[in-house]
Amino acid sequence: MSIFEKIIGSMDEKREWRAMEARAKALPSEYHNAYKAIQKYMWTSGGLTNWKETSRIFHGIIDLFEEGAADGKKVTDLTGEDVASFCDELVKDSKTWKDKYRAKLNNTIGRNER
Repeated sequence: MSIFEKIIGSMDEKREWRAMEARAKALPSEYHNAYKAIQKYMWTSGGLTNWKETSRIFHGIIDLFEEGAADGKKVTDLTGEDVASFCDELVKDSKTWKDKYRAKLNNTIGRNER
């Protein structure tokens, strides 16, 4: 099972994901390309671990980008020049895959020592 399948499991969630992706695809190319790059960063940086958080973050990004496009702004006018920091800020209060793996490692080692 891929990380994507672990995060987005149910049929309702898959429908919501497809609708979100359709909204993103309808954005002007500058915004769509930025969205896909942000999405890739989010998946590879390990910042998203559940559908509720994933949905909230990506819906927020699309909403922001739709408004920015309507106002004729550039992507970096919305995200700032350091887009990675923008992304990190979005997930700063979320539990990450790293957090889950750290807890699992500590629990595994702790059980073996008893």
